[in-house]
Amino acid sequence: MSLPKLRRAATTVIAVGALASLGLTGCGSDSTSSDGGSATQGNITWWSWTPDNDLAAREIAAFNKQYPDIKVTYKKVPIDNYSALLKPALASDDGPDVYTVNASGSFSAEAFAPYAYDLTPDVKKLLGDDWQSKVYADGAKAFTVKDRLVAGQWAKVGAGILWINKGTFDKYNLKPPTTMDEWVSVCKTFRANGLGCLREGLAGTSGFVVDTLHSITDSVEPGAWTAAVARQKKWTDPGLVQSLQILQDMSTNGVLDEGSVGIQQYPDVNNAFLTGKVPMVQMGTWYQQYATVNSLTAALQGAGVPADTKKITILPTPFPDVAGKGNPPTMFADPDAGNSVNAKSKVRNAAVTFALWLGHTKEGQQVVADNVDSFPTLNGVGPNFDNIELVNPKLQRPALEDVSKRLGEATAARNVGTSAQLNQAIIDAAQAVVSGKSPSDAAAAIQSVADSEQK
Repeated sequence: MSLPKLRRAATTVIAVGALASLGLTGCGSDSTSSDGGSATQGNITWWSWTPDNDLAAREIAAFNKQYPDIKVTYKKVPIDNYSALLKPALASDDGPDVYTVNASGSFSAEAFAPYAYDLTPDVKKLLGDDWQSKVYADGAKAFTVKDRLVAGQWAKVGAGILWINKGTFDKYNLKPPTTMDEWVSVCKTFRANGLGCLREGLAGTSGFVVDTLHSITDSVEPGAWTAAVARQKKWTDPGLVQSLQILQDMSTNGVLDEGSVGIQQYPDVNNAFLTGKVPMVQMGTWYQQYATVNSLTAALQGAGVPADTKKITILPTPFPDVAGKGNPPTMFADPDAGNSVNAKSKVRNAAVTFALWLGHTKEGQQVVADNVDSFPTLNGVGPNFDNIELVNPKLQRPALEDVSKRLGEATAARNVGTSAQLNQAIIDAAQAVVSGKSPSDAAAAIQSVADSEQK
């Protein structure tokens, strides 16, 4: 919750003063502070796949209240093309000054560490030598490569939930499904009325279906997914093969909409859900942004729908017990995003100021929290729902607060520990079983990749 106005004002003065007095002038080990330009003025570019443009604009506007002489230009790059576009840009002399990385996969902090400036001395000046105790521990670990802090974390994310269109469920007197049988029944009703049911985009490499398969596996055998990623269990073990079989069953029993292999989660599935054409999607905690009036309005405009299109009430709901074994639904969490500073940036010091402001100051993290997109990674900061305009606050606020609580209790990782190659193998396996291929063969293909990584 937000601080009282007087206390918030005092905190702002302290934080700005701290940033200025601590001299966030790019004093990391990669180069000296003398060749990075001013820490309080300049024009910087920021590349990322997240957040949406309207959310980034709010974050930049809040930053400019404290640093009016640093102009930040945001470039949102499609997630499927992000790694391919970022690498040559950074290899050149004209790449982005700040670029966001993930904790794992093809655009992880480790993958892009060679291009990154070491932020360790700067974050120590800002938060003290014990800075790691003041932030999300898994994020500090994920973005530290060979003792270099190559990205300043600013967003935490979780998955293991579904999102429903509450109005559509109410229209047909339906409740969110908790079992596979209930799910099939709910979908029959929707389809009988000309709607889809669960739409999932398996095309591309972004891998949202990995979350779905993870949730299925948690229903079959809790802990099996984590054990397989850690190579303590083979992907060909019965529980994991059964999980692939259940995913295949969902493509034939009417739960999963047809054509999933040919569509993408963004923009196809996202637009279909937000415009009311599909009543249910599998998305993570980042999707809660569309519970807010501002973000949903911007998303509908981006989808090209009429301005008077009715805003839907989206609600999170636990992933159903599809295995029928009574295992409780779980969530899994990751550090989602960290901002790296291009070591070759001509305005490196201003870039350092922005990167650390967003993730390591109360002011920066408060605007991240209030965007209701990602969860903040600085300890003690959370969304101030009193200042957030929800579409249906009576229903959505308690639901979002519950998700926040469940995310805080999550112990399993979402993607951390999963290599880009293994992640792609899981996506390929999911595409294969949805297309009718053998779950056993698909599991063997994943295991083959896992084996090759151990050689």
